[in-house]
Amino acid sequence: MSLILRYMRADDIREVSRIDRLCFEPPWSRDSYAFEIKESKISHMVVLEEQATLIPAVLPNDDGWIQRLSGWIRQESPAIAKSGLIVGYGGLWKIDGEAHVSTIATHPDHRGRGYGEILLAGMFRKALRLKAEYLVLEVRVSNAVAQNLYQKYGFSRHGRKRNYYRSNNEDAYDMRVSLDSRVRQRFGQLYQQLQHSHSFHDAYSLVTHPRW
Repeated sequence: MSLILRYMRADDIREVSRIDRLCFEPPWSRDSYAFEIKESKISHMVVLEEQATLIPAVLPNDDGWIQRLSGWIRQESPAIAKSGLIVGYGGLWKIDGEAHVSTIATHPDHRGRGYGEILLAGMFRKALRLKAEYLVLEVRVSNAVAQNLYQKYGFSRHGRKRNYYRSNNEDAYDMRVSLDSRVRQRFGQLYQQLQHSHSFHDAYSLVTHPRW
């Protein structure tokens, strides 16, 4: 299994919406995702995808002596049922000097594996690529796990938004980080460590938007 971070496509909307419904109340509509992908001039949507591992192709009933066919094929077995599976997604808006994490989520079945950090790091790197001066986001005041992750990347609290979440009127912390030289250097170290531990392929942060 390998991981790839890439721009969200229109054919991802169904699966992304399914994850959204599992994670948020209320979720975004499919039309909202379509707009972000196809029309928005400020949006950079991303998905994290598990891709299949390639194995040697072997003819059936070969008693082990027939070697692989030319090239490699995807393994046809239940072991790769999750191949090509979207395990998380995120959204980044870039408006003037501000980059804003509009959404970020990992499928509940895949939490605890560092996938949320990969998504955050990808959007952080994209913000740097877009020459943003600072990066901002909102987080539930009760979500200590997410706050710890954001603080790891230099975010700090800059305010509290009352009754921000419509599902239960919970407050949100406004968290942000200035993308100065010190933060950039620290991020470079964190990003390198993250790639070393997860071996993901980043086809998002330094790539031009597919529509542009």
